[in-house]
Amino acid sequence: MRVGIAEARRLFEVGGPRDWLEWDQRVRVEGWYLPGDYGSGFRVLAALESGEALGDEELAVALCHRYGRVRRRALERVVGRPALLPLVVVRCGDWAGPVRERAREVLVEALDAEAAVRLAPLILRLADRQRGGFALGLLDRVLRGEGTGTLLESGDRPTRRFAYRLAMEEGLLSPAGLARAAAHDDDAVVQGLCADAALAAPADAEVVDVLLGARTPRVRAAGVTGLRRLGRGERAEEFLADRSGLVRACARYVVRQLGGDPLSWYRARCAEPAPPPGAVIGLAECGERADAGLLWPLLDHPEARVRARAVAGLRVLDVTDVPRMRRLLDDPAPGVAGAATLALLPSAGALPEEWLLERLGADRPRWERVSAWRLLEAHGGVARLRAAVALLEDGDVRLRARAEPVVRRGIRWGTYWPGMSGRSVAEAAGLLERGRLILDAAARRQDTPA
Repeated sequence: MRVGIAEARRLFEVGGPRDWLEWDQRVRVEGWYLPGDYGSGFRVLAALESGEALGDEELAVALCHRYGRVRRRALERVVGRPALLPLVVVRCGDWAGPVRERAREVLVEALDAEAAVRLAPLILRLADRQRGGFALGLLDRVLRGEGTGTLLESGDRPTRRFAYRLAMEEGLLSPAGLARAAAHDDDAVVQGLCADAALAAPADAEVVDVLLGARTPRVRAAGVTGLRRLGRGERAEEFLADRSGLVRACARYVVRQLGGDPLSWYRARCAEPAPPPGAVIGLAECGERADAGLLWPLLDHPEARVRARAVAGLRVLDVTDVPRMRRLLDDPAPGVAGAATLALLPSAGALPEEWLLERLGADRPRWERVSAWRLLEAHGGVARLRAAVALLEDGDVRLRARAEPVVRRGIRWGTYWPGMSGRSVAEAAGLLERGRLILDAAARRQDTPA
């Protein structure tokens, strides 16, 4: 944003907190003048002291002028001009004492509930700055009992957090209202604040039910924890197979506290023809290596989510059979192939390099190519370098971005790695030279004007 009348007018129309702060910075750095005839700070000051008529746009520049006397005089003109109140808030933290004190006096007179709601996002962004506490304290005093409800619906996240904290302190929200806010707000901080406050109230089945129905794992986990106070361990069992690991862990805690045995429950579910996917990974989270016997058959389950959780569960149990896992790299479900890739990374050296390089071909599905790259990268040494150089001219931008740093590191550090034979060193040198030529050619193409 440049400094000028037109830019100031746009600022009044659509400016947000960041725009006002940027304007303050720009005027100080770039705009040491008012538009028109006011070319110096002294002329601006003379205009302000003489009572010459100045528009809001001109005062917006004067309020941010590099000279403190100009800023101080401009503050005398803002009374009755609500459009300029954001800059009054900014000046409340001014480094110059006279400017700061006058701005605070103006803000105290002008900040009613309506103005507080409008200025809250800006005040909250300034609160962490040196001398930013005054406006925040004033905002708190003005909004207590008034205006808070409007801010609960604010699209600005810091403002919503402030409003919910204030509403909780004032007791303006019922436990059920807090639970609904936790379940529906998209901000994790608000979710946590409201869920904790809802559960701090006396045990209430309605509150817990609302939390349990939330889409966010953290809120559902709070609801599961609340089941313990209600003594409803049987309901907690429903969440042992939740899609979220956090919720499953809370459910296991509650079930154990109320005398249940989550491990037996998981074993029974995994022995069924159609086990819930969450139960498959849940078994691994609290089971023993011997429980892998229940997971191996699930690698052939018709449901992809069950296969993927079975692979992940075997990895959690640290049970890896390379031949049996390798075939899952060809699974038609990307999620299963991805889980198998993670499980095989520690054993990547046991997979044939040529086979992996074939899977890196441009005719393969993208998830298969990503899997092959990750496993070749885990191979290390020349195998990784071969794959990286092969991808430098690939049509997949993201794969190129993964490969390029490998080649650049090799060029920078040289061709020797511990354990390499002379033949491997020679091959690596050739690969790095080819990679350097490809990268140089790409750089030249970028520098050539279209």
